[in-house]
Amino acid sequence: MTEIRYTKLLETLPATVPFVGPETQERARGEIFSARLGANESVFGPSPKAIAAMVQSASDIWKYGDPTSHDLRNALSARLGVCSENIVIGEGIDGLLGYLARMLVEEGDTVVTSDGAYPTFNYHVAGFGGRLIKVPYKQDHEDLDALLQAVKEHDAKLVYLANPDNPMGTYHDATAIEAFIEALPKTCLLAFDEAYVEFAPEEASPKSDKIWPNVVRFRTFSKGYGMAGARVGYAFAPRDIIREFEKIRNHFGMNRAAQAGALAALEDNEWLHAVRKNVSKARDRIGEIARNNGLDVISSATNFVTIDCGREGAFAKAVLDQLISHGIFVRMPFVAPQNRCIRVSVGTEKDLDLFETVLPQALATARSEQG
Repeated sequence: MTEIRYTKLLETLPATVPFVGPETQERARGEIFSARLGANESVFGPSPKAIAAMVQSASDIWKYGDPTSHDLRNALSARLGVCSENIVIGEGIDGLLGYLARMLVEEGDTVVTSDGAYPTFNYHVAGFGGRLIKVPYKQDHEDLDALLQAVKEHDAKLVYLANPDNPMGTYHDATAIEAFIEALPKTCLLAFDEAYVEFAPEEASPKSDKIWPNVVRFRTFSKGYGMAGARVGYAFAPRDIIREFEKIRNHFGMNRAAQAGALAALEDNEWLHAVRKNVSKARDRIGEIARNNGLDVISSATNFVTIDCGREGAFAKAVLDQLISHGIFVRMPFVAPQNRCIRVSVGTEKDLDLFETVLPQALATARSEQG
């Protein structure tokens, strides 16, 4: 009889993933979504220069990608104002967070995050046996004071903070972030997720050349640069921390074509500027649609808008289900009281035309069902 000897930790974990992908939902529906507004992807796509670079690299795809991502690291070095030795490239922020958890988290180690913040971080921590301490949001923002208090109370090795935040789209200004970092115990490392930094006002982010001894800053080409499917993320931190990544990361994990595309995308500032304008315009329209239907919105510094449905989570879920049944893929926060909301990624004019048409129907049906 075959008996596979899995680890004891693995036996305690549920067979779930942080997100159910839209493709899975489409297969269950038997129909493709008409508007894909749930995954915070950039519907405006990557720079044409990035696409051309990836197409050109296709004939060389028989080669492994450069395991050091040398060219991309040096281009990021020049952009950020830090040394290339301070940068590591990985398979999106998700992949890099997995490496960070592997570096720091052993069974029973305490890690602090916000209740309802990015679930993939929690997934990685649980996968290495960490003990998650979650603090509630405060006025739809991650609560810096409560995070700091929890770190000190539980002697946490690691704390996670996203700025701007997902799923609410809110942010703290750089002054507040820097004060939080300075107050952290030096034995605690901050995983500082800046995935949406390209959409945020300048005041939201500390200067890119700012390096702290116990902070790893994560950024990505998935959002502003429109390359979510290419899986290119990067982290920058002190050299001694980056050296620890080098010990355990997958050195052939970076797709050769994706490296070429990211390098070209980084050089096309004009395209990024245009995307920002399109995102701002789409955010404004989503807000207008929501308000025309009697709903409030959370001011967003990202490429999505969180809409307050004005009632409990069950009502927001009913609205979401109705939108999905009409072919519009959206998501919602998982944890109360944020689950009173739905989260709508920015879309094309056609996407938002459909959303504008369907939202009143979805609200009316949800109200009739929920009473």
